[in-house]
Amino acid sequence: MAPAVPTTMDRPHFIGIGGAGMSGIAKILAQRGAKVAGSDAKDSATARALRELGATVHIGHAAGHLAEDASCVVVSSAIRAENPELAAAAERGIPVVHRSDALAALMTDARAIAVAGTHGKTTTTSMLAVSLTALGLDPSYAIGGDLAGPGTNARHGSGEIFVAEADESDRSFHKYAPEVAIILNVELDHHANYASMEEIHESFATFVGRIRPGGTLVISADHAGARELTARIAGQYDVRVVTYGEAEDADVRVLDVSPRGLTSEVTALLDGREVTFGVSVPGRHYAHNAVAALAAGTALGVPTDELAAALGEFTGVGRRLQLKGEANGVQVIDSYAHHPTEMTADLEAIRGAAAGSRVLVVFQPHLFSRTQELGTEMGTALALADASVVLDIYPAREDPIPGVTSAMIIDAARAAGADVRHETTMAAVPEAIAGMARPGDLVLTMGAGDVTDLGPKILARLND
Repeated sequence: MAPAVPTTMDRPHFIGIGGAGMSGIAKILAQRGAKVAGSDAKDSATARALRELGATVHIGHAAGHLAEDASCVVVSSAIRAENPELAAAAERGIPVVHRSDALAALMTDARAIAVAGTHGKTTTTSMLAVSLTALGLDPSYAIGGDLAGPGTNARHGSGEIFVAEADESDRSFHKYAPEVAIILNVELDHHANYASMEEIHESFATFVGRIRPGGTLVISADHAGARELTARIAGQYDVRVVTYGEAEDADVRVLDVSPRGLTSEVTALLDGREVTFGVSVPGRHYAHNAVAALAAGTALGVPTDELAAALGEFTGVGRRLQLKGEANGVQVIDSYAHHPTEMTADLEAIRGAAAGSRVLVVFQPHLFSRTQELGTEMGTALALADASVVLDIYPAREDPIPGVTSAMIIDAARAAGADVRHETTMAAVPEAIAGMARPGDLVLTMGAGDVTDLGPKILARLND
């Protein structure tokens, strides 16, 4: 039987309902019996999936889309005050609920695992959702990407466990009160909201303080920012801290990560026993994500050996080194990496998994503020590829910043010895790649924007 829907969310209207975070909450509410409605800038597979669940999805934003009987309006931090539906809600006195508050309400009565960190949240949350489902525990989950198996980013389950991706970008993860929390890494990002590493550490410390008394924090022992956070919060909270990684002092020790083509095998030492299991995506960082998932599930009482075996059921998540297809001997892979650390990790993973292959990258920078702060590092990361095509910056929620362009990345890449070219239009990319690629090459479409749409178009051009 579905838990009761909070009264204010029994007839919710979502502005931007097609977004990764918003759509997940909308799906769970619809599955719990709420009368869900919303709007999005364009039609999509996500919008169609919501309609199949009974939701009303309008395309475009207009005050008239807000139903007379709407009980609340759900927004994310990306929704601007001048949005006509938000303005209509204010005029009519309809409560406005932030996405994080809505998700927190859905998790209230569950045994929640919240996955946080600058990188790797979606993959780790997905690993837990898939493995716990494979064990018959029927968890609920809300993830920032679509699982390759179920093909969805959220589900209401009948079990007591709720797995959620905890977003630090706007401090919304302060709203959650999980029984178990994972912190994968701690780095400076989201520069429009955080001015310094000090603010980042304060924000993550606040998140740790939200763990339920007697709960567990699973945190990296290898990542410098995570280690500093562990030191800062020592003794402050009624929380058991479990560290994981390759560091000798890690509570859960990663002993070995062995590449197996585009997969890997990881061996970890947990509670004095070695556990070996497969990971369906390549790279050391994904193996570490799997070990974090193993430690978190074990902390919740899931048998270690059963969970390790179930983690092998994970077949990936959309946009995380996702193979889109092959044409004329060229494989096209999609990567969500948009921060230099992620870019480097994915490129190193592909290098290790496909030794001897040339790696070509189509990179679309994401956000002006991120490019302003990290453009040089992005360019340096691209030097790991054999050749790259760099697109203009994908603005998402931001307005342009004078002087901040893709040229910052291109100049840094060339200074690092990279072979890189600039394309101002997406339409020109398939032809450009067709002129560069040869059989045996790997092409990565990389970035958090709509660069993902290029994969099928590149494959079609390579097939010509």
